[in-house]
Amino acid sequence: MSGAASLIPFILMFAVFYFLLIRPQQRKSKQRNSMLSAIKKGDKIVTIGGMHGTIVELTDDIVVLRVNDTMKITFDRSAINTVVSSNAAIPAAAPAPAAVKEEQAENIKS
Repeated sequence: MSGAASLIPFILMFAVFYFLLIRPQQRKSKQRNSMLSAIKKGDKIVTIGGMHGTIVELTDDIVVLRVNDTMKITFDRSAINTVVSSNAAIPAAAPAPAAVKEEQAENIKS
C-alpha cells in the first residue's frame, strides 16, 4: 500500500506536465504542419528570419519567394513562419478612409 501511495505524486506530476506542456506543443506542431502543407503559389508569407515575399515556385522541400520585381530567394519550406495572405481567400478591398469621407460629404451636400 505505501508503495502505491508514493507513486501518486509522480502520476499527478506527469499528468500536469502532459496537460500543460506536452499536449499544447503537439497541437501547435500539428497546426504548423497543416499550415506548411496548405501553402501554394501566390501566397504571401513571412519567413522565420522576417523576410516577406510571395511564393512563385514550390516543391516538397523548397520554396522560391519573389521579394521584389527582380529578386527571387530560395528557402526551405520549414523556414516559413506565417502565411500573411492566401491567394484563395483574398478579401474584397475596403474603401480607403479618404474615399469614405468624400462620399459622406457628397451625401451631406445632396
